[in-house]
Amino acid sequence: MQEPNTTETTEHSASQRTQTRKVRLGTVVSNRMQKTIVIRVDRLVQHPTYQRVVRRATNFKAHDETNSAKIGDYVKIMETRPLSKDKRWRLVEILRRGSQVSG
Repeated sequence: MQEPNTTETTEHSASQRTQTRKVRLGTVVSNRMQKTIVIRVDRLVQHPTYQRVVRRATNFKAHDETNSAKIGDYVKIMETRPLSKDKRWRLVEILRRGSQVSG
């Protein structure tokens, strides 16, 4: 009998684990912390009593290693291990740059 190749099994489990992580899309609302950004993720839910669609928002703190995301950018974040008290997400990519308003 042939023994299973352990490198294939480890690669498969690592890629499978990455695929099961949650991914969210949202807008950067703050980048004032070092290597941390705050992302607002909007979703639509139906009101339980009035049956009308209502917009709800959740803020997530994500790790931005290079401090590349700016306010207004549309980004993709992925779930990761806890990095601090509130930070459980990391920046995957910047999908669209936001328009910077000069003041």
